[in-house]
Amino acid sequence: MERERCEAPGAPAPVGDVTLLLIAMRNRDPDALHRLLPLVYTELHRQAARLMGRERRDHTLQPTALVHEAFLKLFDQRQASWQNRAHFFAVAARAMREILVDHARGRAAAKRGGGAIHVSVEDATAATQPRGVDLIALDEALNRLAAHDEKQSRIVELRFFGGLTIEETAEVLGRSVATVNREWRHAQAWLYRQLAAATP
Repeated sequence: MERERCEAPGAPAPVGDVTLLLIAMRNRDPDALHRLLPLVYTELHRQAARLMGRERRDHTLQPTALVHEAFLKLFDQRQASWQNRAHFFAVAARAMREILVDHARGRAAAKRGGGAIHVSVEDATAATQPRGVDLIALDEALNRLAAHDEKQSRIVELRFFGGLTIEETAEVLGRSVATVNREWRHAQAWLYRQLAAATP
């Protein structure tokens, strides 16, 4: 299968438009979903492509399939009360994390060691060369971090899987930008130590 291009065309969705349409969906506007999908698709596809960008070329899960599976999870939640754009992409981050980890575990079960999706724990916008880690190991480390500090684990999920900025993450969590920035750095350092210790 030919690998998809790693970037989808188009600019990020206008923040105000997305938030207004999410509110309209909450108010059961029947047309809101159809107007929302084109606005958020490009951004979700870009994030999915970034997550899958370091995987092998013949991987069965491509960015478009990841976005479609995430959409099914997101819009199957008929009772969801989307607050704003940041909240929507926070829930999307959780959906993508669950899909990718489930897929990796399925491959690992089918072929021992074959399910490792290598990803980066670097800042979602970092230009430096990232250090690859096993996605399953990252998920397990995030679960341990959640037991130690749930907010830090959530910050990593939002930043890494959701591609949210520090400002958007602060908005979702109701914390200051300075606090989220500090906690993000602490969480990265903690995860690096955990992942390094787990590497044979």
